[in-house]
Amino acid sequence: MNFFSSFHSLFSNDLAIDLGTANTLVYVRGKGIVLSEPSVVAVRMDDRYKDKILAVGAEAKRTLGRTPGNIRAIRPLKDGVIADFEVTEAMLKYFIQKVHNRRNFVRPRIVIAVPSGITQVESRAVKESAQSAGAREVFLIEEPMAAAIGAGLPITEPICNMVVDIGGGTTEVAVISLAGIVYSRSIRVAGDKMDRAIAQYIKRKYNLLIGERTAEAIKTMIGNAYPSPESIETIEVKGRDLVSGIPKILAIDSEEVRVAISEQIEAIVETVKIALEQTPPELAADIVDRGIVLTGGGALLKNLDKLLREETNLPITVCDDPLSTVALGTGMALDSIEILRDVVIR
Repeated sequence: MNFFSSFHSLFSNDLAIDLGTANTLVYVRGKGIVLSEPSVVAVRMDDRYKDKILAVGAEAKRTLGRTPGNIRAIRPLKDGVIADFEVTEAMLKYFIQKVHNRRNFVRPRIVIAVPSGITQVESRAVKESAQSAGAREVFLIEEPMAAAIGAGLPITEPICNMVVDIGGGTTEVAVISLAGIVYSRSIRVAGDKMDRAIAQYIKRKYNLLIGERTAEAIKTMIGNAYPSPESIETIEVKGRDLVSGIPKILAIDSEEVRVAISEQIEAIVETVKIALEQTPPELAADIVDRGIVLTGGGALLKNLDKLLREETNLPITVCDDPLSTVALGTGMALDSIEILRDVVIR
């Protein structure tokens, strides 16, 4: 395949991108991960002018829920796939220019990690967005495969590697052997749905309206997947009282957060169990010894590994840096033509 071998690689600006619902990470060949920012874009909506991009990434995320009427903070990816084509393109263009110090003439080759359940239409949208943003060539790799590579698993060997990647929009469960995905299942239940569930719970129980950034902060700070009465944590929550309309503060504890997100946690556990049922017996025997690897931001949820260990009776390992695993794996595929040739989605 001649497109894999290019003299450009010698002084290359090639990139690997983990285009996530919550965060986008960019890996530059030879430098590693150089950018990690929220997948958020602030846009000014004007009748007279075309929608104007005001801020991207961390700067735009600070505006979530705080914008005047004519400015919107948009998250262009929903459930792991592109929901707003133009905004995604603008965001990618911004990130590419940022890592290449605004040199517009650079046309990199880009490897992008996408959910394993992605349709042809959705994968075409990702490719077109990246090409419009300035990519010379675009290759796609499935997120669980990228996560397995990033976690250092021996994906090319004839042994079973089971990965559970819990991101912002999707949870991916995959069984990998001989550089191929033997079984994969992608559900659109992950971090974002947990945030919404926390906001709904607080609204229902306390008549308090909170924003998505607050809900995310609650999950990150005291979220818990496993009941532990001996170590209950509390956090102060600020929001608007729906009865009086006045801002107020209340304290909620980790047990309430666990109850709020229990439906999402159950869906993830159920998906893991279905994957185990569908795994061929020879590979299932490997899982007993090697266990399951957790990656993605959701892997940081307290005691999720403990809950899965109890539900499956298998060894569960959380990656060293779950947030960067997919980006690292995508970057490693970019660095190695042999790996990329094996795992790229045709």
